[in-house]
Amino acid sequence: MSILIGRDSRVVVQGITGRDGSFHARQMKEYGTKIVAGVTPGKGGTELDGIPVFDSMEDAVSRTRANVSVIYVPAALAQDAIYEAVDAEVELAVCITEGVPVRDMMEISAYLKGRETRLIGPNCPGLITPGQCKVGIMPGFIHTPGRIGLVSRSGTLTYEVVWQLTRAGMGQSTCIGIGGDPIVGTRFIDTLALFEADDRTDAIVLIGEIGGSDEEDAALLIEEHITKPVVAFIAGQTAPPGKRMGHAGAIVSGGAGTAQDKMARFERAGVPVAKIPSEIPALLAAALAQRGKSRLRIVRGTGKPKRSRGGAVRSKPRPARASKKKASSAGTKPRSASGGAQAKRARRAGRAAARPRKRR
Repeated sequence: MSILIGRDSRVVVQGITGRDGSFHARQMKEYGTKIVAGVTPGKGGTELDGIPVFDSMEDAVSRTRANVSVIYVPAALAQDAIYEAVDAEVELAVCITEGVPVRDMMEISAYLKGRETRLIGPNCPGLITPGQCKVGIMPGFIHTPGRIGLVSRSGTLTYEVVWQLTRAGMGQSTCIGIGGDPIVGTRFIDTLALFEADDRTDAIVLIGEIGGSDEEDAALLIEEHITKPVVAFIAGQTAPPGKRMGHAGAIVSGGAGTAQDKMARFERAGVPVAKIPSEIPALLAAALAQRGKSRLRIVRGTGKPKRSRGGAVRSKPRPARASKKKASSAGTKPRSASGGAQAKRARRAGRAAARPRKRR
């Protein structure tokens, strides 16, 4: 397991008998995800491709020990579905549904405080730990196991960048689509912290977009706390101000939230920013190579190296030694004005010069 999901995840599908729920339940099961239950009120006691269906999340979790929920229900029902998942105390709830009202999400965000369940989404593609578990609608075949973590506000851009990474031989640890709505359950700063703590992730790709301030918050976190290499891409570089581009949160308002501002903020934080998605693998390779060079730098004679923030090893520079000059006679006085230490060395040198040399 990398972050959030893995081979031990036991998934329940809310809305499993609907068009989208049934299709993606089969896709996830085919990928290797442990789909242990489905929930559709009024359909309890039935099955879908061998997956038992229950009337409520409470029954499904108590009977199957499911710890992850994925939600495929209409927007009008999404709030209640999320509440039910939270009340059933699953560790992770992933809401794929698009069009959830902002007011509903405000109430959900307040309801989640102090509870154990983490929400991803809504309006997201889900997440995948390649080769282990897929929860959501991501195409599994483009992913390959590896050590690059990816987090994105955009679903289709996630697939594009993943394919670029896979073609470049860069496998992924976990890929997460957090969703593009103004209010989501998990933000960039949350996933960055998880990747930072994950020993199976070596570097992170962050895909942001115009609107909001999540990218700026992420840049500040990277600047102060993230030690692993991060490469960013910001979508919407040509978007006109005041126009919503795709996602509900992708809107530049009042001159704030532009792609140019976000790119500049990442660059000030030392994060390489790709102009187009195809540049990401090269920037990532360069960042990893640079990190590899700086992990262990020892200056000869300095003794034990010291570790800098993030595991890099740095050495304390060796203080310069004063040059030793032999005195020409026993009565020669040191010309240095530095005091006792150099005077003692000069006297020792004088005594050595005055001793008779042994004949060979």
